[in-house]
Amino acid sequence: MSRISRRGLLKLSGTGAVAAGSGGLAGVFASGHAPAYAQGTTVHWLKWNDFVPAADEHLRKVALPAAEKALGFKINLETIGLNDLQARVTAGIQSKAGADIIMAFNNHPHLYAESLADVSGLCEEVGSAQGGYYNMAKGNCHNGKRWLAVPYCVIGGLIAWRKSWFAEVGATSFPKTWDEYRVVGKKLKAKGHPLGQSLGHSVGDPVAFCYPFMWSFGGKEVEADGKTVAINSKGTIDSIKFMAEFWKDAHDDGGLAWDDSSNNRAFLSGTISATLNGASIYIETLRKRAQYKTEAGAEMHTDILHAPLPAGPAGQSSFQNNQSMMVMGYSKNQKAATDFLRWFHTPANYEGWFTVQKGFACGPTKSWATHKMWDEDPVMAPFRDVPANARVVGHAGLPNQKAAESLSKYIVVDMYAKAVQGMPAEQAVAWAEGELKKIYSV
Repeated sequence: MSRISRRGLLKLSGTGAVAAGSGGLAGVFASGHAPAYAQGTTVHWLKWNDFVPAADEHLRKVALPAAEKALGFKINLETIGLNDLQARVTAGIQSKAGADIIMAFNNHPHLYAESLADVSGLCEEVGSAQGGYYNMAKGNCHNGKRWLAVPYCVIGGLIAWRKSWFAEVGATSFPKTWDEYRVVGKKLKAKGHPLGQSLGHSVGDPVAFCYPFMWSFGGKEVEADGKTVAINSKGTIDSIKFMAEFWKDAHDDGGLAWDDSSNNRAFLSGTISATLNGASIYIETLRKRAQYKTEAGAEMHTDILHAPLPAGPAGQSSFQNNQSMMVMGYSKNQKAATDFLRWFHTPANYEGWFTVQKGFACGPTKSWATHKMWDEDPVMAPFRDVPANARVVGHAGLPNQKAAESLSKYIVVDMYAKAVQGMPAEQAVAWAEGELKKIYSV
């Protein structure tokens, strides 16, 4: 696989790639002078508290001061918990006041399409200069007519697992199928090392597990027409029955109440042996090597590997958490906000933030998969390719506002949560079918 050298990255950021619709940014690079903005212009940027603290530190200490110098306006970065973002978006839209740029997860931009600025020009520039966007990034941010949000990154999700504990029960490699994983998980739980999985209402891990689990058994929310609710199928019912037994045999029951940080804490404390997660667990053990140790006294990072979700009867499926930046339609600073995002996604500027992430965040465009960073740590290497084959919620139909509403209401997650708490599979899927019909029949 070819690599992008630093010189190559700088070439990708050439003025031809950023000139169109840039409102003078090409001239900035040529002249060395910042564009003129009204005195006191400040862009308010709202995003999550990054699970890699060094990434937010890089933004505050390196990227944003450089952007302010280049662009001639202030950027106020505010970070909050990921599950608080939607409430802030809703409040801003209702009051027509709030942050100029707000982070969105997955297909949430579709929920707010009428309230977002058109960022098509910027997205087309970035995509054409950087090898094109991954299909999942575009599906989450494009409604078939225009770009609703600027793809920011893909937070890869793989199963982090303790290789020594798996070896103790005879698994020297990660199970390839759900049947194999259940057998191994049952043995691990018997030894006091259960698997861990969140089935709560949290933006990241629960949906990243439940959707591909359903797909891998042949289940789906809707048909290819994007209208006909199809969740009540043999594939979905089989997946629910399997999950109910799998949960009882192998999982920590606490997962029903977990958010996206709970499984991190459980893994780092030695409570669980494996969990679907971004790379933040492994990165934390690298950051605090003396704090996180195995029972044998070794640094925990030496006992962690990453693997994709196993395959089911219908094959292997993948859902990866997409992050994007929405320029809000109520903003009086839309031009400045768009100019900042254009500046940030220029490869020479994006690279610093990207490398600090160490693979926790994948680039939304294909060119970043060839970056030399991926060769630095073999434990992180599996994350490089996770965006390539990931599906978007709404499969087998097209991503749209209805699919986003379904995701936002955690219908698929709750279907599995109800089953592991004892609801019969047929009843759980009938409930989900009813909820989806309320959305798709409108």
